Amino acid sequence: MNCRVPVRTLEEEPALPRQPHIRAGYFFAVLAAVLWASSGIASKFLFNNGITAHGLVQMRCTLASSFLFFWLFTSNRSLLLIDRRDLPYFISLGLELGAVQYTYLFAISKINVAMAVLIQYQAPVFVVLYTMLILRARLPAVVFIALMGLIPGCYLVVGAYNLDLLNMNRAGVLAALCSAVLFACYTVLSARGMRRYDPRTVVFFGLLFSAVIWNILHPPLAAFLSLSGIAQWGCVLFVGIVGTVIAFTCYNQAIFRIGAVRTSITATLEPITAGFMAWILLSETMESRQILGALLVIASVIVLQAKGSRR
Repeated sequence: MNCRVPVRTLEEEPALPRQPHIRAGYFFAVLAAVLWASSGIASKFLFNNGITAHGLVQMRCTLASSFLFFWLFTSNRSLLLIDRRDLPYFISLGLELGAVQYTYLFAISKINVAMAVLIQYQAPVFVVLYTMLILRARLPAVVFIALMGLIPGCYLVVGAYNLDLLNMNRAGVLAALCSAVLFACYTVLSARGMRRYDPRTVVFFGLLFSAVIWNILHPPLAAFLSLSGIAQWGCVLFVGIVGTVIAFTCYNQAIFRIGAVRTSITATLEPITAGFMAWILLSETMESRQILGALLVIASVIVLQAKGSRR
């Protein structure tokens, strides 16, 4: 569906009327979480084989935006058209997307990965605050009930109870918090863009400008020269296409159908999925408290669907 209207800018365009597809929205949100988790397994393999995090982000954004361009160019070229007055919006979206990845990577370089994940997945809290304080929208009680299960659930599932929280690197904790806020901002900005543009258009231009930024900050395409062997190329392609193009497209499709609040909460299934995948594929163990946390998050997502209203 092409939502582009060639007259007004984003600031002037009202929300497009559409029939909500609730079940499809939750399906896309869950699928995005699963794909991000699976790409995390592939990323871990690459990190263990000498690929730097900055290099992987450059390759990820470059591959994703290139693949999405050819996909849209051959399937529906109209989705590549935007009003030039909306360029500042898409540039800011790309900045948000690039900044999310940078701050998260900086965080995991300074503090435990589990703690970085825990802080990052407080993004739904900031989405809720924005919706209430800035948009002044009333949210159903079920959203707050879901958050009450989500926060302790994430704490348990990442094993944060084993960490020395008081003595962690402050810069790393601050970077993780910034990453959570930025991811919330990306979610809100994407929702705003889809008032006028197709979700695929929003994803493409966000990835495009993010790729441009990363190829400015890092020597252009230099990361690709560090790859060797079919396994590394396969993992990079998997992360770039499955874990980025398809995952972010699913995430935006979910926002389009069920809104930013419900999508961001549902996407917290990612660390749970990653934990179970690591348990099955990498023989990593899960403690009983982690399993309890996973059940809490899953229950929160189920409770969130108690009311069908997209808003």
